[in-house]
Amino acid sequence: MNSYLLTEMAYPEVEEALKTVKLAIIPVGAHEQHGPHMLESCDAVLAEKMANKLAERLFPNVIVAPTVNMGVSHHHLNFAGTISLRPSTLISILKDMIESLKHHGISQFLLLNAHGGNQSTLSVASLELSRELDVKIYYAKTTASAKTAISQYVKSPLYGHSCEREVSEALYLAPHLVKINRLEKGDIQPGIWKELRQNKAVQGPYQYEEMTANGCIGDATQASEEIGKEIVEEALNNVETTIKEILELTTIRI
Repeated sequence: MNSYLLTEMAYPEVEEALKTVKLAIIPVGAHEQHGPHMLESCDAVLAEKMANKLAERLFPNVIVAPTVNMGVSHHHLNFAGTISLRPSTLISILKDMIESLKHHGISQFLLLNAHGGNQSTLSVASLELSRELDVKIYYAKTTASAKTAISQYVKSPLYGHSCEREVSEALYLAPHLVKINRLEKGDIQPGIWKELRQNKAVQGPYQYEEMTANGCIGDATQASEEIGKEIVEEALNNVETTIKEILELTTIRI
């Protein structure tokens, strides 16, 4: 065994693993449209694949919990098949999972998120549940820290959903997610959404079809497995380094 994956373990194996486990990774995804060329399970699958790779790097100090495979996706609801949780529902699910794992002796958690729409909810969950449950909860967007590779390979001014970055990650981690013969550029629409996005003076909600008629942005036709590997491995290096530092510091304090 070179990683601890809770869904693939019997309880005596878990008992043995808990002798060295210091942190649980909870993959958090979504079930939502990803344009004409990606499966709707994309975010959940990518979160789980990233968590599993991270667990190999951090063995035997981490264990991967079951994936939360739905998220806050209200802005995608007008595309067929999307399922969305309320922010309060997602926080409640995480609370119950963390409380259960705390019962087994785990007191540190990483919410490894593959869906941008979850980030604000996970920020609140990290703050509120850490305090309420007396644990430490960290959160990370799966590949957001891969700034060097993203700046080198992603040239679209608007990207982040079923784009050259995300499709590349899928081609590397889970190629079955991609309908390679259907790759399209995002069909970007004019509208007020441009003034409400992150880093603008004012931010607020909008529906995804207001921004893109085909449900994706960026240019998926430029994606490749090689680009995905560069992005994913850089991000894994960064998250691995940070988690190791956290575990070392918290162990010293104890």
